[in-house]
Amino acid sequence: MSDFPLLSAVTFLPLVGALLLLLFTRPSERDETSSNNIRNTALFITLANFILSLVILGEFNPEISGFQLEEQAAWFEGYGISYHMGVDGISVYFILLTAFLMPICILSSWTSITKQVREYMIAFLLLESLVIGVFTSLDFMLFYFFFEASLIPMFLIIGVWGGENRVYAAFKFFLYTLAGSVLLLIALLYIYTQTGTTDIPVLMAKVPEMAPEIQNLLWLAFFASFAVKVPMWPFHTWLPDAHVQAPTAGSVILAGILLKLGAYGFLRFSLPMLPDASLYFQPLMYGLSVVAIVYTSLVALMQTDMKKLIAYSSIAHMGFVTIGIFAFNTAAIEGAIFQMISHGLVSGALFLCVGVLYDRMHTKEISRYGGLVEPMPVFARIFMFFTMASVGLPATSGFVGEFLVLLGVFQSNTWVALFATSGVVLGAAYMLWLYRRVVFGELVHKDLKEISDLNTREVILFVPLILLVILYGIYPAAILDGLHVSVNNLIDAMAAHVPTLR
Repeated sequence: MSDFPLLSAVTFLPLVGALLLLLFTRPSERDETSSNNIRNTALFITLANFILSLVILGEFNPEISGFQLEEQAAWFEGYGISYHMGVDGISVYFILLTAFLMPICILSSWTSITKQVREYMIAFLLLESLVIGVFTSLDFMLFYFFFEASLIPMFLIIGVWGGENRVYAAFKFFLYTLAGSVLLLIALLYIYTQTGTTDIPVLMAKVPEMAPEIQNLLWLAFFASFAVKVPMWPFHTWLPDAHVQAPTAGSVILAGILLKLGAYGFLRFSLPMLPDASLYFQPLMYGLSVVAIVYTSLVALMQTDMKKLIAYSSIAHMGFVTIGIFAFNTAAIEGAIFQMISHGLVSGALFLCVGVLYDRMHTKEISRYGGLVEPMPVFARIFMFFTMASVGLPATSGFVGEFLVLLGVFQSNTWVALFATSGVVLGAAYMLWLYRRVVFGELVHKDLKEISDLNTREVILFVPLILLVILYGIYPAAILDGLHVSVNNLIDAMAAHVPTLR
């Protein structure tokens, strides 16, 4: 398979599927057979892409240093810009996570999306192509194209198939993320004028040689884009609105994948290309991350909407990620990456749990529920499992990521570790409060007596998520073994320019 362009295939197969749906299906809302054919086609394409991502994982050798499965072709000949793709231990697992969550998103929308089904499935397939392109790109211009273009299908998913205030939420999401990316483009253009290339491996060698003052300005330009994507406090206000208004599958992919793009940008660009500036701004990242963990956890305790509460919990969990990334040691960075993967699984599942209730009762208000353990015992058990995983219960993937981050941060700054640890306690408080209000107590509302438990399709959605959360919780080496070489290379590259990191 060495000559087969695996990365191009996994990137553009969903785009091919979107084109097939566009050209060969009818946009009939009244014809249920046509709608089912569209759903089946989208599900088949996403499953095929997931299998392809497994092939990539099988071809990837975690013991080899540098990028693998590289593909390169001339793009803007004579300008130092090429079509260059490749993966390392950091990016390969995000490709797998994206391809894994997409079939779940398609299946979760099977009955809830009945209008403009074709356009909805096309938007998700296009989004999959663009997001995977972010993780496979080894050219800065190519990365920027995928990074920015991924806004468009998510904007449409929220704005067309969202809730009552969907247009407001969609524009807020789009404008926040686009505004930060303007500075990223300016930084890209400056780097190109100084180096004559946009090839990421080449830039990793050239950009660190720039003057510290220039590095600081470039770092701030990168920060403006990546911090909004994470999102870090105080650039987070678009996320709760986007989650509340997005359809269930939109929330799953937003929390599971799109929030990871900003953290991935820090790992791929800020740390290796701007090591001096990254060390200089470490206190800033620590401060903003700690505030994100503590403040958004407290805000989560005050929420009355289930989706908004889980959205604020995502900001707090991503605070652990940014703390880990900027601790500059192996345990913390590996823990941050592990936390991102775990959060993608757990938060995605929590939004699916909310979607199950919304499909039945058409409300996300916490006060509207209570006592669901009696009419929905299967749901209550599954919701309990993912609540515990979100809290960081040992033997779940949520524990491993948080433990490694706190271990690494403790080696870097004990005070930061102390404040970050408070987020674990607060996380348990708001998640257990949510669970108690929704599942336990008396059936205050009589119509809840008639609510139906999970059906077969919904159980199928949760089973693979449960298995992976348990697998990674019990056997974290399944991910960590693939990260060691790439993370150590990243730290060594930084240490070559910042001797204090040795």
